[in-house]
Amino acid sequence: MLLPSPPPLLPPLRLSTPALSGRFESAVTLSTVARLVASGTAVSKADLVPAAGLARTTVSTAVDQLLARGVLRLDGTRPTAGRGRPADRLALSPRGGHVLLADVGASAAHLAVVDLSQRMLGHAHVEVDVTEGPEVVLNIVESHLTALRAQAPGDVPVRAVVIGLPGPVDGQLGVPVRPPIMPGWHAYPVTARLQQTYRCPAVLENDVNLRALGEARALPPDQVPLLFVKVGTGIGGGLVTGEGVLHHGADGAAGDIGHVRVRGAPDDACVCGNVGCIEAVASAGAIARRLGRMHGEPISIADVRALAGRGDATALGAVREAAGLIGELVATLVHFYNPARVTIGGSLTAASDELLAGVRSVVYQRALPLATRNLVLTNSVLGEYAGLAGAAVLGIERVLSAEQIGVLTSGR
Repeated sequence: MLLPSPPPLLPPLRLSTPALSGRFESAVTLSTVARLVASGTAVSKADLVPAAGLARTTVSTAVDQLLARGVLRLDGTRPTAGRGRPADRLALSPRGGHVLLADVGASAAHLAVVDLSQRMLGHAHVEVDVTEGPEVVLNIVESHLTALRAQAPGDVPVRAVVIGLPGPVDGQLGVPVRPPIMPGWHAYPVTARLQQTYRCPAVLENDVNLRALGEARALPPDQVPLLFVKVGTGIGGGLVTGEGVLHHGADGAAGDIGHVRVRGAPDDACVCGNVGCIEAVASAGAIARRLGRMHGEPISIADVRALAGRGDATALGAVREAAGLIGELVATLVHFYNPARVTIGGSLTAASDELLAGVRSVVYQRALPLATRNLVLTNSVLGEYAGLAGAAVLGIERVLSAEQIGVLTSGR
């Protein structure tokens, strides 16, 4: 029997809205109104008019339609300015459906079920080993997601599944693309399998992209562009644009920083076949290997976290050395991308502030003032749950998109 952990408490996540055109399009209007309500940006008809940029009659018609078809529900009232009667408060209906989330890392996965109003209904943290291949890992993911869904309240359909994997992916085709630490995964039809299992749309994304998106949507809008750098078994990056959406590049490879070589890096061999990659010399896995050679016995990443948390001088020295190399890379990226915020996440950040301090030191020393004068460089505000937050954003936006909202309003 699955023993789920208590669902994490996530802040309200901002959802994007589709671009409005000059002509009236019912699906776009319904999608815009539903997303604004789902993210808590606007929770009454009066709020929706300025937030959506639509006429009062258009908003009123859309809200009435969504209420009649069970997508929205009335959730009490809220006071209004002046002497008028309180406004009806709107919320997404729990009957709308569930979204299944899977944030899969190299050695563990966070799994969750949310409804369309972002309420987390169940959560589990399970061990996985991506080197065992897609069949083994996805069997574990599917069995736990199915169990979480069965324990969630309400007999409602699954509307979308979102999964993040620790390697390069082609989101359009729904397959991993030669992921260095995931043997046997290349071209495996991940989304096709999940679509067949749950009979709904499935989204495949890189795990660091999910963290970047979750972080950006949990923060005020002025904190983008955002660069997320994850330091774990490997090193990865995720980019969120000034519009608050993921930047994938031409082929989905944007942000794949783990195999960039930086100045001063040793010639350690990397799993990708090159030498001196930042992942091979400065990741948590690389630090564990270095400490293992020094101690003459295997050291795990969990051991590195424990040693750093206890203030072990050798471990902290290795973390500082890695932070210097990561800082060199981040300084280059700050000049190239000019983000408003750089977020450092991953398994080492919770154990010690040494990694963040080392990266900060190099970035502010190496980068020029124009690129850093307003830069925020900090740890993740969502920690290990940032990936789930990003997955929730992608899943709910997919369900409430102009292309998919017809499924909800049809009652199917």
